This record gives sequence, C-alpha cells and structure tokens, in this order.
Amino acid sequence: MNKLLCVLFYIVTTFTYGQQDNPKDAFLEKWENSKNYLIAIAEAMPEDKYTYAPTEREMNFGAQLLHMRGNMLWLGNTYFSASDFDRNSLSQNVPLGKQAIINALIKSFDEVYALVEKTSVEELKTTVSFFAGPKSKLQILNLLQDHLTHHRGQIIVYLNLNDIIPPDYSGW
Repeated sequence: MNKLLCVLFYIVTTFTYGQQDNPKDAFLEKWENSKNYLIAIAEAMPEDKYTYAPTEREMNFGAQLLHMRGNMLWLGNTYFSASDFDRNSLSQNVPLGKQAIINALIKSFDEVYALVEKTSVEELKTTVSFFAGPKSKLQILNLLQDHLTHHRGQIIVYLNLNDIIPPDYSGW
C-alpha cells in the first residue's frame, strides 16, 4: 500500500510539474483560475449593488469590473497581438447591467488566454516599450495578473461591506 501511494504521488507531482514547466503554462493555469474566481465574485454581488462604492473617490463595483476588463483588453491586445488596440474603444458599447458585464469579463479573459496561448515561451523574453519603461512580455503577463488581483481585492471588500460572504478563495 505504501508503494502504491508513492507511485501515485510521483504521477500527480510529475503531471502537475509538467503543466507548469514554463512561465506561459503557469500563467495560463492561473489566468483560468483568476477568471473563475472573479466571475464568482461578480455573481455574488446583487445587481442593485453594482453601483455601490464605499467612498466617493472609489469606482463603484460595476466600474471596477469594467476597469479590470479594459486593462485586460489593453495589455493583452497591445502586447500579445499584431493588431493595433484603440483604448478609446473601451468607452464605446460599454456593457450595462450585471449579466452583460459578467459576459464581457468572460469574453475578455478568454481573449487574453487565446492571445497568450499563441505566444511562444521564447517571445516572453522580448522587451517592449511600456509607459513605465522597457518591460519584457513576461513582465506584462505579471502586470496583467497583479492588476487583476489588486482590484479583485478591492471588490471583495465591497462584498464584505454589504454583508455578502465572498466566494472561497481560488488560488492555483
């Protein structure tokens, strides 16, 4: 029995390690988990609370979600696509209402996933121009995730301030 457990442990850890033996695969796995977690948070907030903001200087819940979506589309398309991305397009046809915002988020996550999936691991070493100075495409991936985590943390507070229990954390 002990030998069987060792073999099972070896198979599971080898399979898991094999999926994350490069930064792109690690990002894609984390990106999918981030998508599922953010969508669960977005679904937890009642539609009538999508305009809730704890203070006047903060974005409301729905605006936070749209901001996250915009950042995903901007970074994903600008740095992982051959097409030019017009940031002004984000202010056109803005999704309204809870379900439309959730659908737009899902579509944005999936678009970034597809763009990154087509990117070679070698290309992640490429340096690109960025407003904060030259960055590698790998740093842009890290920024995509970090920005999402930052704003997701804020909206978890919004849930708590409205006595809504946030979904359980979904990490790796």
